[in-house]
Amino acid sequence: MGLGAGGASRLGLGTGRTPDEAVTVIRRALDLGINIVDTAENYENEDVVGRALKGVPRSSVVVSTKKNPSAGDRPITARELAEGLDASLRRLGLDYVDIYHLHGVAPARYGHAREALYPAMLKLKAAGKMRFVGITEAFESDRAHGTLAAAAADGVWDVMMVGFNILNQSARERVIAPAGRSGAGILCMFAVRRAFSDPARLKEILADLVGRGRIRAQLLGRGTEERSRGPGIGFLAGECKDMAEVGGLAAAAYRFCRHEPGIHCVLSGTGSIAHLESNAAALNAPPLSPPVTARLKELFAGVDDVSGG
Repeated sequence: MGLGAGGASRLGLGTGRTPDEAVTVIRRALDLGINIVDTAENYENEDVVGRALKGVPRSSVVVSTKKNPSAGDRPITARELAEGLDASLRRLGLDYVDIYHLHGVAPARYGHAREALYPAMLKLKAAGKMRFVGITEAFESDRAHGTLAAAAADGVWDVMMVGFNILNQSARERVIAPAGRSGAGILCMFAVRRAFSDPARLKEILADLVGRGRIRAQLLGRGTEERSRGPGIGFLAGECKDMAEVGGLAAAAYRFCRHEPGIHCVLSGTGSIAHLESNAAALNAPPLSPPVTARLKELFAGVDDVSGG
């Protein structure tokens, strides 16, 4: 499990919590044994992460941050990339970061990222300012993984952050498998988004997928709740011993990603200690039962155009 500082919450700063409260969440995460913290220039909370890590043995935590590869409608230069890393290090109060990513690279920008920015990142790595060179996709708009499919085929990136969840498992073959052959580390984002915390949103997405022929309605099953309120995936509860075994839909979604072969870390973001502890418990839980896992894989095998948001 990694603590993500982005998303709508941004460690709670996006939902009205204070920097002090965000620091408390990070420190509680460290107490739980979470040793990866992922932030970004765009999240505007690198300074908060730095405060939380003050006094923490540097080798005990993996710090990941990111730089947007575009400035407005133009790609950034190698010099701007280097300046961005220096600024991130100042805000974090660190001499180096463990992972430095190009953040949300659109497919149209991948060529520039590979040819102009990747060599600059290797120089920064050689200078000791980062340990691993990373790249993340813009999953909300690049749901079929155009960028990371190309990156995985190149085989030069140390770390990739990919969107993967129950509803869209297309990264399994397009990104995770080929990236694994080159030895890249895989960080999973979007394991849980709105669809897994808002039943109405989930039913809306499922109804759309059924209507467009992307999933087979008969695989969903039709319990009492599904007949009355629209399609659902209630079999997650029905095929397990009881709902406590699954721990709720969000917990099931985390467990599905946590036990996906080739994923090394699942990111989870929150501004609440109670929510953090709940997510940690889910990610520490055993896999979903083999029949449920197999049915989820079959059900969503043809989906590559939703994010779960």
